[in-house]
Order: sequence, then structure tokens, then C-alpha cells
Amino acid sequence: MKLLSVKLAAPSRRISNQDILSLIHQHSRDTFTGDLELALDRVDRLLKYSGAETRYWLDGTGTPLDLIGRAFEEALHEAALEADEIDLMIYAGVDRGFLEPANAYFVAQALNLDRVHCFDVLDACNGWSRSMLLVHSLFKTGMYQKAMIINSEFNLFEGGTIYPKLFSLKQMEDLEYSFAGYTIGEGATVTILDNAQENDWEFRFLSRPDLADLCGVPEIGYERYSLPSGRTGRNGVMGFYSFSRELFGEGTKELLQVAGGLDTDLQEMKIIFPHAATKRGWAQGAEAVGLNLKERLYFIYPSHGNVVSASVPAGMALASEDGSLSRGDRFLSVVASAGMSFSAVTGVY
Repeated sequence: MKLLSVKLAAPSRRISNQDILSLIHQHSRDTFTGDLELALDRVDRLLKYSGAETRYWLDGTGTPLDLIGRAFEEALHEAALEADEIDLMIYAGVDRGFLEPANAYFVAQALNLDRVHCFDVLDACNGWSRSMLLVHSLFKTGMYQKAMIINSEFNLFEGGTIYPKLFSLKQMEDLEYSFAGYTIGEGATVTILDNAQENDWEFRFLSRPDLADLCGVPEIGYERYSLPSGRTGRNGVMGFYSFSRELFGEGTKELLQVAGGLDTDLQEMKIIFPHAATKRGWAQGAEAVGLNLKERLYFIYPSHGNVVSASVPAGMALASEDGSLSRGDRFLSVVASAGMSFSAVTGVY
């Protein structure tokens, strides 16, 4: 499997930490019980501590399909392909417009890919990693020659799972499971792969279903599929919630396990793309491991926020543009995701 191109299309509306604080104040001043200024100060300190500075949201004049289309055209151009050469398309974003049929069908229709084999892969922030493994496996069957993975994350629209729901605080304790929503950025990535007989890829995954209730977006009737929990659904039906402190606390050991389980020596990694959910957490983990890993981490969290399932391909696209990632470089991606699931993927760009 050969990686032909990875492209990111990000919206133009730049959202600062101060913008986040202003939005929380706007939506919480009539609902908050207690000292709202103290709560805002806590959010400000948490954002700075995590390394968050800016993120990009749609400005109301474009749509996710517009950004997907832009990334698609740029990726095709770099790969030197025509659209009809893509014979497999996977939609791996968390953000979606449809539960049925797969969101992939409507995206393919919008891209004029009228005969492409397409389907969805949904695994929270690990969607890209899972899809990469799936493409790698499907290529071995000989059924497909050119594949495309689309990760589209535009979760800040009015009335969605985050905004303004998580910005309307009622008490200080709400921050325990709402703070992660203030770090979310938006963007669309397109990854194009070729069925070349190269054995440079390695994948490791680990799952912890016992931690499933730490983060999620429950649908109507979710109680039928989950055990009783005091955490699930804390921001209501179709409301994003994330117990961030527990997620990071529980995930450190598993991340080290999946990355350490690779046969490829970590010293061979030219650049490392961590899931963009924090900067400080990843830096501390890398420092604990040693091997000069910290110096090889490529962070997009400060500039683009947590772009959910698009975080790793977005990092690769940006690193390729600024020269941090060159053809022939071996890279490593590491992701901790809701579920919880953990992945380590290494390949050659």
C-alpha cells in the first residue's frame, strides 16, 4: 500500500480562546448558578494548560461538502489521478448527516463518484486508523486498486451535539464533562492510497470497552444498548460529553502498550502524529518514554484544536506543506479515542 496524497481543507473562521470564553459567557449568563467569572477563569486556565490557542469553524457561508470537495480536488491533483480511478471510498468522520444509508453514499454523490464502492467506518477519533487498516487488508484481496478515506468533522453547527448546548453551563461541575467541547476544531481531510506491493505498514490496536461511558454522544433510546451509568448522557440526548481527566488518566498505559508493541523500532520514526486532543499530555508522555520522542511530535492542537477523526491526516497534510514531512520519511500516528480504543500506525510517506 502506497500513500499517494493527504490533504486538509479547513474553514476560514479563526476561533481564539477568548472567543470561546465570550460564547460561554453569552450562553451561560442566564443559566449559571454561582460565580460565572470564576468558571470562565477556570476554562481559560484549562485551555492554556492543555496548549489550546486557536481552532477553525465554518463561518456560515460554506458547507462540509464544500470543504470535502476542495480537499478531494487537491488530493486528486497531487496523486495525479482522475476521479473515476478511485474504486473504493470510506467515510470515516464522526460528523454525519445520516444514520441510514451510510453517509458515504451522499458524499460520493456530491463528488460525482456515481459507481464507487463506498461505506462508513465509525470509531470516534480512531476512524482514520481503522480505515487505513481496512484498506490495507482489502488491497490484499485484489478487489481494489485506488482507495480514498474521507474524514469530515464539522460539529460546531447551531443546534448540534456541542453548540450551544455545551456553552450553556448551569454549574461549575458541568466543566468536568463539557470542557473538551471547547477544544474542538473543524476540517475535512482526504487520504488517497494505491494498491502497491509495499510492506512498510504496521498496525496495532487495543480496546477497553469497560471505559465506554467516559466519552460519547448518546442517541434517542441509548439506554437500550448501555448498562446504567452515572456518566452516559450527562449533556443530554445528542449532547457530546467527555470526562477528559479520566480519559487521559486511563489511556496512558494503553498508548504506551500499542506503540511499544510495534515491531518497527521507534527510533526509526522521523515524525510522530498524535491525536490532537492535547499538547501537554502528549509531550509529558513522550518525555516519560524518552528516546527523543518529544522532539519528533508534530502538534496541530495549538493551531487547529481537536479535529476529531481528522486529527492525524490533518497533521500529515500540514507537515507535508511546511516541509516537516517528506517523501520516504517513516511516520508514526498514535491515537486514544472514545470507546476507549487505542491505535499505533506506522508507514512510509
